[in-house]
Amino acid sequence: MTDQPRSRAALVAAGITVVLWASAFVAIRAAGEHFSPGSLALGRLATASLVLLSIVLVTRRGLPPRAARPGILWSGLLWFGLYMVALNWGEQEVDAGTAALVVNLGPVLIALLSARLLGEGLPRPLVAGTLVAFCGAAVIGLSTAGNEGASLPGVLLCLVAAVGYAIGVVAQKPALRHADALVVTAYACLVGTLFCLPFTGVLVTEVAAAPWRATATVVYLGLFPTALAFTTWAFALSRMPAGRLGATTYLVPALVLVMSWALLGETPVLGAVVGGALCLVGVAVSRRKDSGTARSRPRAGERLR
Repeated sequence: MTDQPRSRAALVAAGITVVLWASAFVAIRAAGEHFSPGSLALGRLATASLVLLSIVLVTRRGLPPRAARPGILWSGLLWFGLYMVALNWGEQEVDAGTAALVVNLGPVLIALLSARLLGEGLPRPLVAGTLVAFCGAAVIGLSTAGNEGASLPGVLLCLVAAVGYAIGVVAQKPALRHADALVVTAYACLVGTLFCLPFTGVLVTEVAAAPWRATATVVYLGLFPTALAFTTWAFALSRMPAGRLGATTYLVPALVLVMSWALLGETPVLGAVVGGALCLVGVAVSRRKDSGTARSRPRAGERLR
């Protein structure tokens, strides 16, 4: 496949991911009324693992190669497991603005870590676009914040989520050199599920008490924002620099505004609209090429193998 079709396919996959991840924020708000953070993460991951591993089995892909396993393990523990639990829990402890501000440090950290560990460098458009988009995400969060206030444990949980997300993404990149997107996602999802197994008892209790719509929402989160979206993310990551792909996730806050307006009837405030526009501008800037940027060092990603 030539570079242009590969790039186009990666952009389509990234687009699917951000749309489904945006829908997850709306769905989590609904399911969160009936499921606690750990059980919600376990239900979502267990559903995704069942579907993805079934596909791996049917297509006879087998176990991932030995060289891919460290990246799968770390991304499964830190991103699929720790990130989901910490984010669900942290958002119950702080107001929406603080959560958005802290968690959206993730793409910034991805850009910095991928430059240092994957040899991707820091192109000027990526730096400028990431900063603009981060400001936009922060404006959205602050504009939609309530009066709940922020606790130190809540802030720390959101920070843990952001760091886990960033390290998990950067660890996943080298694994995709040795296994395809489906295999990497399926086994990382399995690792995340095992991480969340201590919440099994709580999940069983809450499923028994929850209305069927809430349980169906958890299944939706597992099938689409997890099984499908994380696979399309891995597909895009195998074809794009991690820093640039991470910047595209700043489209998620803008899409959440649109979905909340369309599905929940929540009219966005002016500040949120301005923040959404900044996110769009920032992502567009981050996609520009910088002819003055030096080529990436060869085999720099080997450090994470």
